[in-house]
Amino acid sequence: MKVKWKTLSGWSLQLTVGAWLLIGHGAIAADAPESKPVQSADASISAEERSGATHASVPASTVDGWRAQAELADVVEITNVRIEETADGLRLQLATTGQLATPETSVTGNAAIADIPNAVLNLPAGEELIVSNPAAGIALVNISNLPDNQVRIAITGTDAPPAVEIGLGAMGLVANAIPNDDTVQVTDEDLIQIGVTGQVVADDYFVPDASTATRTATPILDTPASIQVIPRAVLEDQQVTALDDALQNIAGAAVTETEGRGFQINLRGFDGVPVFRDGFRLYSPNDNGDAAGQDFPEIANVERIEVLRGPASILFGQIDPGGAVNVVSKQPLDEPFYEVGLQIGSYEFVRPRIDISGPLTKDGSLLYRLNAVYQHEDSFRDFDQETDRFFIGPTLTWRPTDRTEIDFRLEYLDDERPFDTGLVAFGDGVADIPRDRILGEPDDRIESEFLSLGYDFEHRFSENWTIRNAFRFLKDNDDISATLSFPFIGGLDEATGTLNRVFAEQVVSNETLALQTNVVGEFSTWSIDHTVLIGVDLARYRLESESYTVFFPPSVRVPLNIFDPVYGAVPRPDRLDEPTTSEEIDTDSLQIYVQDQIELVDNLILVAGFNYETVSQTTTTLRGGRTTEADLSEDALSPRIGLVYKPIENLSLYANYARSFFPSATVTVEGDPLEPEEGEGFEVGVKTELLDRRLLATLAYFNLTRQNVATADPTDPRFSVATGEQQSQGVELNVIGEILPGWNVIGSYAYIDAEITEDNQFDVGNRLPGVPEHSASLWTTYEIQTGDLAGLAFSLGFNWVGDRTGDLNNSFDLDSYFLTNAAISYKRENWRIGLNVLNLFDVNYIEGTPRTRTRGIQPGDPFTVLGSIRYEF
Repeated sequence: MKVKWKTLSGWSLQLTVGAWLLIGHGAIAADAPESKPVQSADASISAEERSGATHASVPASTVDGWRAQAELADVVEITNVRIEETADGLRLQLATTGQLATPETSVTGNAAIADIPNAVLNLPAGEELIVSNPAAGIALVNISNLPDNQVRIAITGTDAPPAVEIGLGAMGLVANAIPNDDTVQVTDEDLIQIGVTGQVVADDYFVPDASTATRTATPILDTPASIQVIPRAVLEDQQVTALDDALQNIAGAAVTETEGRGFQINLRGFDGVPVFRDGFRLYSPNDNGDAAGQDFPEIANVERIEVLRGPASILFGQIDPGGAVNVVSKQPLDEPFYEVGLQIGSYEFVRPRIDISGPLTKDGSLLYRLNAVYQHEDSFRDFDQETDRFFIGPTLTWRPTDRTEIDFRLEYLDDERPFDTGLVAFGDGVADIPRDRILGEPDDRIESEFLSLGYDFEHRFSENWTIRNAFRFLKDNDDISATLSFPFIGGLDEATGTLNRVFAEQVVSNETLALQTNVVGEFSTWSIDHTVLIGVDLARYRLESESYTVFFPPSVRVPLNIFDPVYGAVPRPDRLDEPTTSEEIDTDSLQIYVQDQIELVDNLILVAGFNYETVSQTTTTLRGGRTTEADLSEDALSPRIGLVYKPIENLSLYANYARSFFPSATVTVEGDPLEPEEGEGFEVGVKTELLDRRLLATLAYFNLTRQNVATADPTDPRFSVATGEQQSQGVELNVIGEILPGWNVIGSYAYIDAEITEDNQFDVGNRLPGVPEHSASLWTTYEIQTGDLAGLAFSLGFNWVGDRTGDLNNSFDLDSYFLTNAAISYKRENWRIGLNVLNLFDVNYIEGTPRTRTRGIQPGDPFTVLGSIRYEF
């Protein structure tokens, strides 16, 4: 009898009950001194790690027969394991005390799995065997005991599940695994064929594939760009609760919390880096990163974060040359999974959450996942307003056929927190006042609601051709009540320490309708292999803003002495019905893009393509009782080309060139629209997978330029000025992965030289604000693998940021800082507890990039303790 698995991507596994295969010279034995290092891990694989598993569906009588046979048989011991690399892949041999029953088969991501009933693994080295990278194209072999006298064999391919033939004999089992092979022919009438969508499970620090750079599942080594993946394992070890915490793992990434509105991200010296959720822009490109809920993606529903550096307009359009951040959501699981967790910490931090998933039907055609979290905390700053946050994100997956899958998604977020304008500049530095002192009013606040609805559709016409279609409706509403300082009302009087402020309120609404459609095809022209992507994206953005600075009774000035503040001296008035100013920006965008990943020869890959985008925009402004309307229509063709050369299998040399395009909706004080921002850049680098391909290192040199950059007007930040041309060049080094079994690391270093190269507002040669010349980060963790303390882990992390200038005038500086973080955790069966200490030595520092001398100078968090407990059942 033969049983063959087949996934929708075209790989196969075949089980054959037949003759015994002998193992030859060069094998690895579990009890031999010359064996490769054997790692120890938990003997069971969690339900979440079995994401995507689908068991072969056979007639009930057949299954009952197999199970009855297994139950009647005695438990068979597996006493020895030998692994041998072959010309086609690898061969695995199990020596047993008797006849094994026929395995039950399943698929998990890139792993081919066989569960053997009525068996137990009893090796001299222990009850589990793990061998990393035993052969080319095979990432891992894991053999372990499961409950109820079962043994699991899992063979994981590097890029895709392998084809596996298994032979059963009287005293053992032999498996031959062939990477990425779909040539096994099936002639037996008992063939069972099932469809499975393969999923990469990020249960390690090193994730070998990423899709953000190409919109296809491409190995990082084959991608001609610098891309860094922050997987779920890192997020869990660091107890990350917000996006800015996660991005601290990336040197050269400056993240600013914009007064409670969200995050402003700076990559490679350029700010305005957009955040995407599963490939969809989270906020209108016209709001300059100031939207609230959309810029606070909930981390509880995140599988991983992919950070792409450099221009990427070919796939995303309307983007900054610094790069893009793509937040990838968790997916429904094929097997039941239930997890509850609780985090508590300093400043009344409380965060309970749930994550549950599994099938809704017996055949696994309908799956669900639900993530929900509530968060409450008080700020270390002296606000009366606390942070309260609620998120719920259900997802439903429907597989009507073995070639079609539809995911329905909903996310709802309600967020209320202080509106914090930060500290102020004084002279050529930051004012020497306590970091918990606020310079607004204690009841300044911002309330946000965010809703996302959509679907992702995928249909595979064949093993080589796939069509995808996805839709999102995004809506964000922000209600702000704050006390603000603007340069045009006097700012800070440094002689007296008086900060001139006004009461202000603002209501902002962002609405997005986005539709993405693309086709991916794989084919060959003679000996050249192609992976072609052709797509069309449509988007409509609407931004509405109403600002109130006139109240009753009238109160233009609300002064505050920063060295001796008295709050509440002027009661907060009621706003008038009519806004002082209002603005509506309607933007329609059409993108057409083509990309071809061409494997010229076995070790040379060319990635080339272009993006054509046309944008039409209407801006309607009401100011001073006068309404003005400005129309903008722009289009651009943005090419991209990249080359990867692999002199050996685990080493890549790459180079790329790309251009970017960003039409700006901002206007000058005179009401004139700015010209579109344009950028270009090139990059060269080297990537390598080290330590048996468990660790990835990337070294890159980049040179980026952008022109017509929209920047807040120094005299009135409600308007913008174009700063001419800016250039950023530098070197980056990134390392992530496993050094030894249980010892993981993620680290990076960046040197960035970013300055103004042409301008009619600021001095040429001025450094770009918030960009350190040198920065570095490191996080390392070690988990004890064996013995009574197995599961106990210790972690240590560092973040170093060099000196930065505070504004484009270079009128003040921000000091360098060095932060230390530490953690200890313990895993036992289904429980995990952890204790993290952030800013261990209570360093006083400023993070991110200020907006002006009196706004956006945000102090970093002081010494903070965060504890957690998690239970999976």
